[in-house]
Amino acid sequence: MEATQRVMYSGDVIPRPAFLTNWERTRHSKSVHWFVECFAEALGVFFYCYAGIGATAPFVIGGILGEETIGSLLQVGFGYAFGILLAVAVCSATSGGHFSPSITLVHIIFRKFPVAKGIRYIIAQIIGAYIASLLVYVQWRDMILLAEGALKAAGKYDAIQFTPLGTAGIFGLYINHGLHLGNTFVNEFVTDFVLGLAIWACLDPTNVLVPPQAAPFIISFAYAAAIWGFAIPGLALNTARDLGGRFAAMTIWGSGAAGGSYAAVAALTNIPATLLAVLVYELMLSDSDRVLPSATLEYLRVHTQHRRNPESVGHSTGHDHSSLSNSSTHKRDVDMTEHSPA
Repeated sequence: MEATQRVMYSGDVIPRPAFLTNWERTRHSKSVHWFVECFAEALGVFFYCYAGIGATAPFVIGGILGEETIGSLLQVGFGYAFGILLAVAVCSATSGGHFSPSITLVHIIFRKFPVAKGIRYIIAQIIGAYIASLLVYVQWRDMILLAEGALKAAGKYDAIQFTPLGTAGIFGLYINHGLHLGNTFVNEFVTDFVLGLAIWACLDPTNVLVPPQAAPFIISFAYAAAIWGFAIPGLALNTARDLGGRFAAMTIWGSGAAGGSYAAVAALTNIPATLLAVLVYELMLSDSDRVLPSATLEYLRVHTQHRRNPESVGHSTGHDHSSLSNSSTHKRDVDMTEHSPA
C-alpha cells in the first residue's frame, strides 16, 4: 500500500500579510472569482500580443526605413512563442490558459466548459490584445511617426500604410497586394488546423510523450513554426489577437484600418479550423482506455487538492493519494479542462 503523504500548501511555507489572506478569501468567492479568471485570460493574451507585436514593430519599421537588420520574421516568431510561454507561466494556473477564442469554444463543445464563462473569457481575451496593441504603439510611437513620414516623403503612404508593410500592419492584420483571398483562406485554414492538432495533442492527458510541463513549450514553438512558414501569405492564428489589434489600429488610424474583406478571414477562419482539428483528434487519435501517466496524475492532484475546495483530498492531516478519480468529482471549477496550458 502506498505510503500516506501530507499535502503542503503555499500558505504553510510562505507567510502572507493579513490583508492578502483576507483578499484571497474574497477572491475565491463566486461573486469575485469570475473576474479574477477573466483578468488572467486578458493578461495572458496581453503577454502573447505584447511580445509578438513588439517583435513585429522593428521588423516593419526597419523595412520602411531601410534598416532591415533591426528586425526579422525569425524574431517575430520567437516573440510570439515567448509571449505564449509568459502567458502560460503567469496566468494559466488561475484561468486555465485558453488565451484564444477558438480554444475556449472547443472546450465548450468538447469538454463541457460553461457557455457564459466562455463568453466572458472571449471578451477578456480581446480586451487583453487591444490593451497590448495600444501600449506597443505608445512605446514605439516616435519610430512609427518617423516611418510614416518616410512613406509620405516617398509618396507611398496611401499604397502601403494598410498592408503588412505599413505601420498599421504592426497591429492590424492585412493581406499583401496581389494575393488571392481564396488562397489566403486556404493558407489560414490549413495552418490553423495543424496548430489545432498540435494543441489538442498536448492537452491529451494520456499523451505520455508530452507531460503537462512540456506542453507550453511545444505549443509555443508550434505557433512560431506557423509564423515562420506561413505568415507572409496571410496568417492570424488567434481571433483575439486579430480583433484586438485591428480595433487598436482603427482607434489610431480610423476606419481605413479595418482591413476590408480580409478582416473576416483573419478573425474567423481559425475557429472552424480548430474545431475540425479537435474533432479529427477525438475521432481518430484520442483513446479513453489509455492509462494516465504519473506526470498527469500529479498535475491533476495539484488542482484538485486546492485548500478551499470542500471536497479536496488530503488537508493538513495527510491523506492516501493512491487513487484519483475524474478531477471534476473533486473540484468542478478547477479541473483538467480549465487548467490546461493552451
